[in-house]
Amino acid sequence: MMSYEAVHTFGSTTYFIFMLLFIWAVKIPRTNPGAGWWALSICCALLARLSLFFALPADDQRLLPIYVAFNVLEKPLLLTGLVRFLNLNLRLRWIWAAALAGELWLLLALAAGFAPLLRASGYCTVNAVLLAYTGWLILRKRAGFPRWPMAMAAAASLTLAVHWLAAPGLIELFPIWARYAFLVGTVLVLAQYFSLLAAVLALFQMRLIDAEAKALEMAFQDPLTGLNNKRYMTTLFDQALLLATRPHHVVAVFYIDLDNFKPINDTAGHGVGDEVLKTVAARLKSCTRSTDICARVGGDEFVVIATQLEHEHQATDVAGKLLTRLTEGIQVDGNVYALGASIGIALYPQHGRSLAELVQCADNAMYHVKRNGKSGCVVYGAAAS
Repeated sequence: MMSYEAVHTFGSTTYFIFMLLFIWAVKIPRTNPGAGWWALSICCALLARLSLFFALPADDQRLLPIYVAFNVLEKPLLLTGLVRFLNLNLRLRWIWAAALAGELWLLLALAAGFAPLLRASGYCTVNAVLLAYTGWLILRKRAGFPRWPMAMAAAASLTLAVHWLAAPGLIELFPIWARYAFLVGTVLVLAQYFSLLAAVLALFQMRLIDAEAKALEMAFQDPLTGLNNKRYMTTLFDQALLLATRPHHVVAVFYIDLDNFKPINDTAGHGVGDEVLKTVAARLKSCTRSTDICARVGGDEFVVIATQLEHEHQATDVAGKLLTRLTEGIQVDGNVYALGASIGIALYPQHGRSLAELVQCADNAMYHVKRNGKSGCVVYGAAAS
């Protein structure tokens, strides 16, 4: 059987470690605000346990009110941290009022000389109610937060509530239970704070993953149009080639340069020009399939890679569809702007086996269209002839 000294030493040491971990978590930029409140609440639990530890050698009962005061104070701090962690719009006055009632009950019980059972029943009931509310609140509002840490925190809180509610009666009937009660309580408190710390760190991990995803999105997407950028197009082309190796499948690269875009930018402004480019990007996406690749490679230059074409002549059909859609008027702020599109086409593997070769061939074909009146489409081989 563990002695009181061993139980309180174990509890004080682990509470101190958890306090340091929560303080460390607070130092992480933009950490959830609940961590700071939980650092304060576990600090109160630590001070409560230290008061008992120092009272043991002299069996000094005068330190018992200090233990109870810090123990009761821990609960509203714990709940305040939970409300901040879950970002709830709850009034906390009744929580602090309940804690104050527990403290006042202890002072009244000591002054009136109440029996230990009656004296303990008051503040133990306050602790149990606040812990039960903690567990209930977690179960009700945990959606969108780390699942298993929140479930563990709820279970530990509810079990602690039962523990505090039953402790006075059990100790009155079985005095030896006092030692077990401290041990059980220590384990449950550690489980509670461990799960809360895990929830804080899990949110931090989720934040890092989201930041990484956004960074990758910025690295691989054109920020204005949302299309793939030139770097990501190269990566995706390797996947397109895997599809092209299937029997009777063709890959076509379309190099698209918008006609008459510069005058729009010069006369209407870059804001209008940006809206025109967004509309062009949306139209490219609407004219292609999910297996195709759409990328913006310059100010008003785009590349479309069509995969899984059954026949080579389908490339000109796709180009004609793109041309028809892109030459439709674009309305921005009540004004309609007319664009043209010069489209050069290169086919894999006839015109090249790398993306750089195919884009160069499609670019040459596009300039052939430019030189011959603009707003049209031509396949690289036909342009050369």
